[in-house]
Amino acid sequence: MRRNIKLLSWFNFFLDFRPYSVIAIIYFSNITGSYALGLSVFSIVMISSALLELPTGIFSDKVGRKMSIVYGSIASIIALTLYALGSAYWVLVLGAMFEGLSRSLYSGNNEAFLHEELAEHGQEKHFAEFLGKTSSMFQIALSISALIGGFIAARSLSLVMWISVIPQVICLIISLRLTAPKIHEKANTNIYSHLKESLKLFLQNPKIRLISLSQITSYGIGETLFQFTPVFIQMIWPVWALGISRALDNGFAAIGFWFSGKVLKKYDAIKSLIAGKVFNGILGISAVAYPTVASPVLMSFTSFFFGLASTARGDLLQKEYSTTHRATMGSLNSFGGSIFMGICAVLFGTMADTIGPVKSILIGEILVFATVIFYIRLLKYYSTKQ
Repeated sequence: MRRNIKLLSWFNFFLDFRPYSVIAIIYFSNITGSYALGLSVFSIVMISSALLELPTGIFSDKVGRKMSIVYGSIASIIALTLYALGSAYWVLVLGAMFEGLSRSLYSGNNEAFLHEELAEHGQEKHFAEFLGKTSSMFQIALSISALIGGFIAARSLSLVMWISVIPQVICLIISLRLTAPKIHEKANTNIYSHLKESLKLFLQNPKIRLISLSQITSYGIGETLFQFTPVFIQMIWPVWALGISRALDNGFAAIGFWFSGKVLKKYDAIKSLIAGKVFNGILGISAVAYPTVASPVLMSFTSFFFGLASTARGDLLQKEYSTTHRATMGSLNSFGGSIFMGICAVLFGTMADTIGPVKSILIGEILVFATVIFYIRLLKYYSTKQ
């Protein structure tokens, strides 16, 4: 068991070790000659990922978790290579489609892999702890690579892109060394029946429904805000410090993921979600409504509860999923989150053009805070059922 979990931890690290992420929009815009076309590359990633969520989730449930990770690694290598080649817009579009494929193959699948690995050894009760620690590697990698990418970009944007391919090759090597959990049960129904059964679980299980809705809305609004905040931060800090701000975001998130298992052992998961949402709401709204030089740091600190909340939701959902539908259910959530983010991005972009980015971000912070209602409803449900 420990070998697989160690490999998964390092896989997560190299998967998100992407030095190019801090300069991606600059690189794409230089190639396309347009910020609109540069931003469209990100849109294509999200759209293709959303469209492929359900097929790849079913693929994972039917053929196994390891092979989904292997194919995801191959797709990621192709995507980053195409980005690095970047000779024309259509090359970037093709790369974005492969990145969307890669994301969808990992989505739902990798958490299912971890859960089944632990279940095989009778350790599923420790899922939250292991999920938090393995997920913290994403944030550590993002934090370190953001700083490195900024320094390399000062010399060459193209060099940053080619260096970013190397960690994805390492991911493929690691994925081939993983051992598929024997506990995995392949789905025997046809694809349409399997999807119908998964949707039925979502509609009939109020716990899954409430947690999923909180995850979808928090991701859609929160991820849009995450992309917007550099506009606000550059009004307070110099442009060269944007990388530091992003490194702080990922650093606090890594700490949140790492200690989430211990926190959730000591405190109730739903109450922790409510407390974190309230704390983040107060901090985020205050930082934007009353901007100071400390605002970017305060906004970064909310990432600690992002790590905690992600782990808590993942733990609660895995306890409700059935083995044969585990990845498909996760993909349904990711599909909803990606689609909702696409809608939010358009609405927030339009709103920012109309009333300005600061007011738009403030409205976004208020909307994120409002999602606490899902957790309050969930708490009442548990209280009446237990």
